[in-house]
Amino acid sequence: MLPGYAVVDVEATGSSSRRHRVVEVAVVQLDAERRVQGEFSTLIDPEGPVGPTHIHGIEQHHLLPAPRFGGIAARLAALLRGRVLVGHNVGCDRAFLAAEFDRAGIVMPDVPTVCTMRLAEESFGAPYGLSLRACARAAGISGWAAHTALGDARASGQLFARCAPQDCGELAEAAAMPWPASVHMTGEGARWIARRAGFGPFAGAGNGDERDRRMVSSGRHGGA
Repeated sequence: MLPGYAVVDVEATGSSSRRHRVVEVAVVQLDAERRVQGEFSTLIDPEGPVGPTHIHGIEQHHLLPAPRFGGIAARLAALLRGRVLVGHNVGCDRAFLAAEFDRAGIVMPDVPTVCTMRLAEESFGAPYGLSLRACARAAGISGWAAHTALGDARASGQLFARCAPQDCGELAEAAAMPWPASVHMTGEGARWIARRAGFGPFAGAGNGDERDRRMVSSGRHGGA
């Protein structure tokens, strides 16, 4: 397996990984040179209320065709396996993913992580704050669909590439780290259902470039 990174972002029903659930997840795969290899995204049925629609833009009816996390766990694990986990405040995203994997009977390994929030603070300072929007602004990144999992994962990936951190052994560590085998991680699993272009908290509000909102295919397992 070639070394690389998995830039992740989740949208959730609240702020607690113990009490709340993931409603959308996205993974942008990067190679060792931080070039995009693939993009994957799906809505997820949280088996309850969707939470803060005013933030993530997801309403209950948007999730009618969405899979439960257990149905996409195998495919998601395959996308993350062997890769360094990257995200903006990545500890939060990892905690939500670990909690969802745990509910599916899977122990997520302690993979190496890189936090773009910390990288941006070290690289650019924090003239506008440490939110993804603020750090992206400091790095000269604009034009993404904010508060969508795929949009934020894309922005985090660009921020990671701009900061260009030195690999201190994380790639080799991630490549060698085993993921658990589980009966829950066999088979094709459920269909991945991507967010449709045009719905979201900032759709049409000038915060995302709709010309570049190339949503992942709604075919089985998504696409790049």
